[in-house]
Amino acid sequence: MAAIGKIRSWGPGLVAILGLGLVGFIAQDGFSTCKGHAQMDSNTAGMIDGEKVDYQDYQTLVGEYQEFLKLQGRDNLNEEQVNSLRDYIWDEYVNNAIYEKEAKALGITVTEEEIVNVLKDGTHPAISQTPLLSDFVNPQTGVFDASQVAASREYLKQQAQTNAQAAEQLALFERCWPRAEKMLAKKLLEVKYQTLLAGCMLSNSVSAKAAFDNQNVESQAVVASLAYSSINDNDIEVSDADLKAKYEELKERFKTKEETRDVKYVVAQVTPSKQDRDNLMAIMSEASKNLKGDSISASEVIRVSQSQVSYLGLPVSRDALPTDLADSITKMAVGQVTDPFQSRDNTLNVVKLISKDNVADSIEYRLISLIGMQPAAAAATADSIMQSLKSGLPFDSIAKKYNQRGEKTWISSKSYEGANMMAADDKEVYRALLNQPVGEVKNLTLTQGNMIVEVTGRKGSVEKYDVAIVKRVIDFSNETYNDAYNKFSQFVSESRDIEGLQAKCAEFGYMVLDTKVANTSHTIANIRSSHDALKWLFTDAEEGHISKVYDRCGDNDRLLVVGLSKINPKGYASQESVSETLKQEVIRDKKFAKLAEQLAGVKSIAEAQAKGARVDSVSHITFRTPTYVPSIAMPEVALSGAVAGADKGAFSKGIVKGNAGAYVFQVLDRSLREGVKFDAKASEATLRQQSIQQTVGMAMQELRDKMEIKDNRYIFF
Repeated sequence: MAAIGKIRSWGPGLVAILGLGLVGFIAQDGFSTCKGHAQMDSNTAGMIDGEKVDYQDYQTLVGEYQEFLKLQGRDNLNEEQVNSLRDYIWDEYVNNAIYEKEAKALGITVTEEEIVNVLKDGTHPAISQTPLLSDFVNPQTGVFDASQVAASREYLKQQAQTNAQAAEQLALFERCWPRAEKMLAKKLLEVKYQTLLAGCMLSNSVSAKAAFDNQNVESQAVVASLAYSSINDNDIEVSDADLKAKYEELKERFKTKEETRDVKYVVAQVTPSKQDRDNLMAIMSEASKNLKGDSISASEVIRVSQSQVSYLGLPVSRDALPTDLADSITKMAVGQVTDPFQSRDNTLNVVKLISKDNVADSIEYRLISLIGMQPAAAAATADSIMQSLKSGLPFDSIAKKYNQRGEKTWISSKSYEGANMMAADDKEVYRALLNQPVGEVKNLTLTQGNMIVEVTGRKGSVEKYDVAIVKRVIDFSNETYNDAYNKFSQFVSESRDIEGLQAKCAEFGYMVLDTKVANTSHTIANIRSSHDALKWLFTDAEEGHISKVYDRCGDNDRLLVVGLSKINPKGYASQESVSETLKQEVIRDKKFAKLAEQLAGVKSIAEAQAKGARVDSVSHITFRTPTYVPSIAMPEVALSGAVAGADKGAFSKGIVKGNAGAYVFQVLDRSLREGVKFDAKASEATLRQQSIQQTVGMAMQELRDKMEIKDNRYIFF
């Protein structure tokens, strides 16, 4: 048990190992494998700098990562989590390719001898940054301790001989450790490359002081503003020449790195009919009736009613109760049974509180297991053990006679509270532990043998509830779904194309919506299980065409049809496609010109106010923080820079062009933010670290932009 607990504590480390170590240097094998599949385009997940990524190799990494998460107890990832996992692994493929390429060009390598020496020395910072390895860094010395690794592995091997869960954890450990070492190699390579970049960055006391002032020197100013909203958009003339000029000015803003599709879609949600609700209410009423009587057991009522909440027949704490029902259950009287009622999670519920007691939350016990023996032999041996205990022989001595430790172990009720089901023998053992007095020894006769159990201690008394809960989602029937499907199919059939969708939607009671998707998307408009529609848009669709009906989308309750409006290649968006954005930019420019003309020549706040400007007193203005102007109700970055650049007492040298208005100002006061003091050495170190992080981030993005990357994963999702 101790080993299992230790391994579980490595949870985040194990996850990261797979995410980085597995995908990192292990991906090298994936890349080389991809070369052997160059001709198999139909099985290519994508291409990174000329190297094809085989989908099976990629999916293997995803599957192994999911296996690790399953061993962490996360065995039910939802669609969004799986998609995030897929994207993360793809990004690691790309990042690994970048580091490989740059390291090769620069002659940077990490040798096996170097890894051995780093682990032997045990002080390299990369060890503490490497999950799993970091768990064996001595907290007192900060040094990696290889002897702890050997001891933990050996202990797991011993436990694995009799404990299946320990055996599974040992196998996981053995798989992860080599990956951790490879992750360390990747980390060392990254550190070397980043150290090389860091050597290009210099800092000095002057720049450090400027950075400190930009963040901590605050100004108070009076700001006079004229809002763009004071001019009606219709009063501004926008010509084709204006739009063309603005497009050329802002062209880089409209550059996309991936192909996209403009999509029109219709989605219909299927909801329960009155008949569906009535049928469910009849089931729940029957359950309530049976729970109030004594002829049918609570567990049988739960089973027959197909409740989504299992019944263990053991007391559980408040935290183990459904969150929407916990408050009401704690206030119920013992024996009380509710009539069916609807809860906030769209379910009907019936609850019976069978008992309510203060029970120890943690129980110390020891046992001698005779499981696996023939029933008669187990019973005879158990009787003999009980006689020996009554005669005064020590428990642990008797346990050793049967090759068992008989050690005292603590167990918490949380070990069973989350179970969906439980074997009869396990339930019998838990009942004994919960109810058996401290110091009492019991001979439990189980289906697979006998067990001698002694409770040796209790602590943490908590109120617990033996409660039977019938919970059913208020859902639609197959008949209701089929009716909705037939109606939606008729709508799609009669529509024929996008124009038809728009023409027919009102007749059928639907609405046509717009969205844009990229080939890196996983869904249409965040509708789960719509990946087949996405695949159609990028593989078979033609502009103006509509798809077939995609059913069972969302939570199995959505019907979907999509139509392809326009294909947008990667690169620069056309002027026409961004015309509305360009128009708003031109209107803002022309409004500023009008307002600047209105404020032209003003030399004081009073003069600006006389020309219609609104005046605000604004405090705590710093260079690094956008200034919030109350009259405009909008933060303005440009105003922050202008105020910081003006002298104390000075009136603004020019009219400031903001996002929402035109401004003039006068600086009233300037002071250092309270409680801070300039430390040249510390500020210089901070500035250099920030510069390094920024440079590394920008360099990686630049390298990524220059690398030819094609993502075809949408074909498979």
